[in-house]
Amino acid sequence: MGHFYFVRHGESLWNAQNKICGSTDIDLTEKGYAQAEETGRRIMEQGLKIDRIISSPLLRAWHTAETISKMTGIPAVKEERLIEQAFGKYEGTPRDSEEFRTAKMRFIDSYDGGESMFHAVHRIYSLLDEITSQEDTVYLIAAHNGLARIIQSYFRDMTNDEYASFGIRNCEIIRFDY
Repeated sequence: MGHFYFVRHGESLWNAQNKICGSTDIDLTEKGYAQAEETGRRIMEQGLKIDRIISSPLLRAWHTAETISKMTGIPAVKEERLIEQAFGKYEGTPRDSEEFRTAKMRFIDSYDGGESMFHAVHRIYSLLDEITSQEDTVYLIAAHNGLARIIQSYFRDMTNDEYASFGIRNCEIIRFDY
């Protein structure tokens, strides 16, 4: 039986402004960097055994991973497949709009220039297939809220509503057992 951890990046400027980030490369706020440092401290205090951090290359996730790596000594690398889903025309718009909430329920839609949920799930599931075949390595995945929902769906059945509304807080850590 293996496991890995997932951490959502620290607060970004667009998180603070309640905007959809998607694949737009937005960096952390000062609060986001502080959250990443606190996450590194928690990992050390809880004695979590983690062999490697793999991170989205987008600044908000990579700077979270880099901060945790510097504090804990756990090596970190970028993984292109961990880029957040591209939400096309919705990036930079209000996160809590009814239009976006409804759009997230259309899994094959690419949001006028973005990436469909099906395509995002395909690339993340292929990465998870690789990770879960390596029971002797414990990873910390540093990535995005949208990917947290995809990973949750890999391990648990979810209704469309549960999937579309699933989310975690900035720098929240979740453990997945397999």
